[in-house]
Amino acid sequence: MLVAAAVCPHPPLIVPELAGAAAPELDGLRAACASALGTVLAADHDVLLVVGAGPSVRRYGGQAAGSLRPWGVDVRAGEGEPELPLSLTIGRWLLGRDPDGFQAVDDSCDAVRLGASLAEGERLALLVMADGSACLTEKSPGFLDPAALPYQEKLTKALAEGDAAALAAMDPEEAARLWVGGRAALQVLAGAAGEGAYRGRLLADLAPYGVGYTVAAWTASAA
Repeated sequence: MLVAAAVCPHPPLIVPELAGAAAPELDGLRAACASALGTVLAADHDVLLVVGAGPSVRRYGGQAAGSLRPWGVDVRAGEGEPELPLSLTIGRWLLGRDPDGFQAVDDSCDAVRLGASLAEGERLALLVMADGSACLTEKSPGFLDPAALPYQEKLTKALAEGDAAALAAMDPEEAARLWVGGRAALQVLAGAAGEGAYRGRLLADLAPYGVGYTVAAWTASAA
């Protein structure tokens, strides 16, 4: 069963070496992520997995490494040859230690079913790397879409309330149109949660670059 989960965004600028002094608003985002991770690490779990978007569905071992060199500075997360995609690299950097594994997902996979399979027979904790819509303003990477803000608000509400059913119901085509980078990863969370009851805690809800960055922590109500 899923016992706890943290949801964090994965902008490269969350790493201070990339952001420099130009993005002080990201200090609060880092602090929120640290708080969410504290909730996960405090839960009694058997397995800790980091889930995030990648070019394909792939499982990596817990010692896999990543680098932010493609985004300007060769900041390493983990040791060894970098192989993790951006979302999992940022997750590894935030975690500051080896998890038990990394799970990359793409837009084509049955993420809900995958999440359910991950939670079978183990007390599972998840770090879910998930950006929201990138169409919230005219300066967003996907420009402004009037449907993006209400969509982002529904997504934030679901995370704040521990509402797995709302995440499972996210439409892949709508999410793609609104540039929701974390849709598949969030549906892995929904599948892992299943019909369990969870307490959600919203720790941050920002859009400094026209992209929705939500940080939340879930704990099983019975935990």
